Amino acid sequence: MTSAYSEILTRIDNALEAARDVFSRFNAGAIEAEFKAGHDPVTEADRAVDAILRQNLLRDGEGWLSEESVDDLSRLDKERVWVVDPLDGTREFIMGLPEFCTSIGFVENGKPVAGGIYNPATKETFLGALDAGVLYNGRPARPSQRTRLDGALILASRSEVKRGEWKEFEEAPFKTQAMGSVAYKLALVSVGLADVTFTLTPKNEWDVVAGAALVKILACGPLLKDELLSVVEHHIRVAEHLPSAGA
Repeated sequence: MTSAYSEILTRIDNALEAARDVFSRFNAGAIEAEFKAGHDPVTEADRAVDAILRQNLLRDGEGWLSEESVDDLSRLDKERVWVVDPLDGTREFIMGLPEFCTSIGFVENGKPVAGGIYNPATKETFLGALDAGVLYNGRPARPSQRTRLDGALILASRSEVKRGEWKEFEEAPFKTQAMGSVAYKLALVSVGLADVTFTLTPKNEWDVVAGAALVKILACGPLLKDELLSVVEHHIRVAEHLPSAGA
């Protein structure tokens, strides 16, 4: 992959490979969980992957933000910052559902510019940078070329659907599929395996940075942008008045 971020992409690829080895020591659906403040689950796998990512990615002068690390606010003064979620979709991992992943995002001057996502259950790898496109399992990929939302596949948050937050879309002309891990949903959209994904509730940086680098923020096929914006306009206006979910 030719990119100004080739060295960064190599680091991401190596880190995902190391995470793959860690996951081989655990069995999804057969692992004990603890609960953090806010009732979010965490497992030994979350912590083990976090440690191996830090070891493979972080260099002097770079910042670090991970869901499973104590936040070092010195990252706010760094031009280059790693934003990772060692195991996005921990609930699905505990249940044995194949909708969890390791998510690695690289931020430069406040913008996500490169990212990698690996789903150990499905053995899918997504790797890309803003100036180089996205590779899906090592092959060039592109987002959906669909021109209408009619018939489109939209990936929704399983927890949001469960809470009834997607009822307003029940009569919409597109197909909605509930799925765990926002990072994995963004990855699938980035390579055209789904047409759209969006969330109706705020997310943390580690949930979305890697995926944002892959999809260039708007998570849909490029030809669906205007129609999608009209559908979610109300939610965008509401979100603009909410504080950031992360630090």
